[in-house]
Amino acid sequence: MPAESPTAVPRPPARTAASAPVMTGAAAVVRSLELLGVDDVFGLPGGAVLPAYDALMGAESLRHILVRHEQGAGHAAEGYAAASGRVGVAIATSGPGATNLVTAIADAYMDSVPFVAITGQVFSHLMGTDAFQEADIVGITMPVTKHSFLVKKAADIPRAIAQAFHIASTGRPGPVLVDITKDAQEEKVPFVWPPSFDLPGYRPVTKAHGKQIQAAASLLSQAEKPVLYVGGGVIRAKASEELKTFAETTGAPVVTTLMARGAFPDSHEQHLGMPGMHGAVPAVLALQESDLIIALGARFDDRVTGKAALFAPHAKVVHVDIDPAEIGKIRSAEVPIVGDVREVLIDLESAYRARTAAERPEFAEWWQYLRGLQDQYPLGFSSTSDGRLAPQHVIQRIGELTGPEGVYAAGVGQHQMWSAQFIRYERPNSWLNSGGAGTMGYSVPAAMGAKVAEPHRPVWAIDGDGCFQMTNQELATCALNDIPIKVAIINNSSLGMVRQWQTLFYDGRYSHTDLDTGHDTRRIPDFVKLAEAYGCLAIRVEREDEVDDAIRLALETNDRPVVIDFVVSADAMVWPMVPQGVSNSYVQYARDHAPAFHEGD
Repeated sequence: MPAESPTAVPRPPARTAASAPVMTGAAAVVRSLELLGVDDVFGLPGGAVLPAYDALMGAESLRHILVRHEQGAGHAAEGYAAASGRVGVAIATSGPGATNLVTAIADAYMDSVPFVAITGQVFSHLMGTDAFQEADIVGITMPVTKHSFLVKKAADIPRAIAQAFHIASTGRPGPVLVDITKDAQEEKVPFVWPPSFDLPGYRPVTKAHGKQIQAAASLLSQAEKPVLYVGGGVIRAKASEELKTFAETTGAPVVTTLMARGAFPDSHEQHLGMPGMHGAVPAVLALQESDLIIALGARFDDRVTGKAALFAPHAKVVHVDIDPAEIGKIRSAEVPIVGDVREVLIDLESAYRARTAAERPEFAEWWQYLRGLQDQYPLGFSSTSDGRLAPQHVIQRIGELTGPEGVYAAGVGQHQMWSAQFIRYERPNSWLNSGGAGTMGYSVPAAMGAKVAEPHRPVWAIDGDGCFQMTNQELATCALNDIPIKVAIINNSSLGMVRQWQTLFYDGRYSHTDLDTGHDTRRIPDFVKLAEAYGCLAIRVEREDEVDDAIRLALETNDRPVVIDFVVSADAMVWPMVPQGVSNSYVQYARDHAPAFHEGD
């Protein structure tokens, strides 16, 4: 049977085909979504999916949001899912409509986002003939989905959609594609619900083996320099409370990856910050110098490990993940634990308590060393040399004035790293970004999806001027559908992170990274005029004394989207930085190459 929907809905009693109502396959698509508890879908119609769109007009409880580009539909579904924990849904037509979803599907696959993409396909008898707008989207997406379905019969539609939701939302979450031919949408058949199905070979393990739990507890009780290495899997598993309990029981330091920001409160005394290429020095060195790493829903990504062969050379590893393929992929584990991280944390906390009942380690020397790093290397930034705004200050003030109940969706690049560093995250699902794929254009549609899912929260899209130009057309979607997101464009008139690498590693040869969006003499485009054309409140901020007022006005404006063009320095860089392909011990690179990286240095 399919997993229960995240939103409990009454289910009708099972019907036989003889007693079931007769409807088209297109109507079955809509009815299946309704019965699965779906409230909102994002999409754009086209020829091969027209029957489903015709059926959408009769939907009783399903809100369809018409996007301006299918990639926007996919990222909106991702943002919806990441902010709410529910399955996001996007709909597109065949051919280019479906291929425009591929970037979002790949993005969701990398970041374990529960997402169902429903696409129309040409008539089944035309498949393989290079028919108009034909594309083998099942084949195209096979490497970047948990599963892809091709449906050629109307009777199979309810089962395929129910299976898709079950697969997307269980085990390691991820995207599932359901491709439905046009004749299957037009065919009339009895609608049987709930459908029965069996998925041979798909049996996600959620309960860990008891011996592995005991082995992990034993290693932790013997460790002198342990670290809890927390990945995005903790958020997907809704395990933040269990993590906090386990961390406080053990007294071990906690680091949260880019995908796990908010999984553990930034204000907690045991939190060292984000590890990785642009991580906090204490977090990076804690991992590097530890003797035990307990990896929780993390995958030892190259941006965290640096050169993998040199990562944490003295550490033993306990690796907890629901996806067995991740364990041992990058770093071998002394104790591999396959299971749902939430259940594992409950069992592991209990086992550790029992093992250390007489005397619980306090890791005093380890904490003394880490506190010293925190004192020596506080996160900060220096004033700009050109008189323009410091982007770090702008982003920090957005976080401080909005508060922890806000949702922050970032694009990809420097502004993404600054958003991860300078906003304090106190709760899960408050930080949305494209971590694995690094997809430019993610922010605006993801924020749109998050606002649809969480309408009571202020939602910011913190974007770069490069990223913003890839998907800003969804501001029209927001304006027309009363989705009042706030957009902060961190406008340094360049592809900032690429420019930073060109500064550091290519002797300042700025090959094709100037975007001409923030110059005094010309602004192409003028983001204020563009935003006003899309029906938004638009503001340009060029002085530090204007920053707070602009943010407050954005927070007070809820009748339309708001776009703020923050004109910032192109010379600002993201620090610390571990150069690619070296040991994380080279986190000192930040101090050597940017003496002003630490505030007050």
